[in-house]
Amino acid sequence: MNLNFDVSVANERHVHLAETICAEMEASAKVRGTGIAKRDPEYIRTKMREGKAVIAFAGDGAWAGFCYIEAWSHGRFVANSGLIVAPSYRKSGLAREIKAAIFGLTRERYPDAKIFGLTTGLAVMKINSDLGYEPVTYSELTQDEEFWKGCRSCVNYDILMSKERKNCLCTAMLYDPAEKEAIPLPVAEEPPFQEAGTEVSERQGMTADTSTEKEKKKKKKGKETDKEKKPAKSLDAVAEKAVKKAIKKATRKLLLEQMREEKALGKNTGQESAWLRIQERYLRLKQYVFMKIIKPWTDNEHYPPSQQ
Repeated sequence: MNLNFDVSVANERHVHLAETICAEMEASAKVRGTGIAKRDPEYIRTKMREGKAVIAFAGDGAWAGFCYIEAWSHGRFVANSGLIVAPSYRKSGLAREIKAAIFGLTRERYPDAKIFGLTTGLAVMKINSDLGYEPVTYSELTQDEEFWKGCRSCVNYDILMSKERKNCLCTAMLYDPAEKEAIPLPVAEEPPFQEAGTEVSERQGMTADTSTEKEKKKKKKGKETDKEKKPAKSLDAVAEKAVKKAIKKATRKLLLEQMREEKALGKNTGQESAWLRIQERYLRLKQYVFMKIIKPWTDNEHYPPSQQ
């Protein structure tokens, strides 16, 4: 399906669509059997009036999709919530367009905030990953009680509470702007300064250039030979290396957190609770890597419908 959509920031002109959007969110959640089913239309209207939502229309003017911003913990955490695509326009790539638009709007309005999401959809995980999100444990999300109250309308709320909000069926993903380092631009080297009276003859210069070119060709040929000898790394090997690196980082971080907590409480509970958290993170990382190596699916530019 190749359609053109108009994706823009929602405003007062779109408030009449709030009930339609809420109804589609509820219907979609029931079909999936998971997710936050009920939203208040007035809440959606407020997001539109505040300019904290993105809405999409098809070429004929029909409503096609929606997503909005929620801020928690005094703006330190932000979520892009309620991603929904109308049934007629699913599998068209619209979900990616909406996510990119709401992500850009969020970075503009909350440049220093951590952007997070909870989702059960592999399509949303792939889109979030492409935007720079990383899988995390629930402990790294906002602890604002108002956010977690929003999960009450989810069919899996009992599972969440039985695990003391440490885990559930949704995968937590986080974009932390503080950890995203800017890529340095290459600096052009200045030509060496040459004092007057030290110029070499044209013939000498030509000889030097020829010698330099020969050395460069030899080095290049040697590198090409080395590349031919080394077998290309498979996707599984690359993924395994990434997992090991991430687990090592997560282990160090979680152990440090456990040590700080024990020091603050004046207790010594051992490493058991820390290792439980490490295992939880490991499972999340495995799920994330599994999603990344499903090549036939991830190479497809059109993703199945999903809701965050």
